[in-house]
Amino acid sequence: MNHIKFLFQGVQIKSLLAVVLVGLMTLTTNVAFGQNNQVLKEQVRQDIQQDDSQRPKTIREWNQEARETEGSPIQRLQKIGEESAEAFTEFGSGYVEGAKKTARDIQNGASELGE
Repeated sequence: MNHIKFLFQGVQIKSLLAVVLVGLMTLTTNVAFGQNNQVLKEQVRQDIQQDDSQRPKTIREWNQEARETEGSPIQRLQKIGEESAEAFTEFGSGYVEGAKKTARDIQNGASELGE
């Protein structure tokens, strides 16, 4: 009895409850659903190909670019800087578009509530 009492004193109830809940969620979640979705894979592939940036889109393209500039680290750093700037620009425009869409959705939701 003392051994069991010692175990309960050493383990806090909150952490034990958190571990049990995470375990239940992990066991009951269907992880394989997204892995076999061919439509999703094709949609992502199309989205990547529609991007007209000059940045590498795949690991193969990234490695090829690295081999092309292998002897010139300054040129490699310059390309990385240019590609990073382009990526931040694209991210910023996507962020602005997302914020605008969210604002429209909120406005539409508020007008529906008003009606």
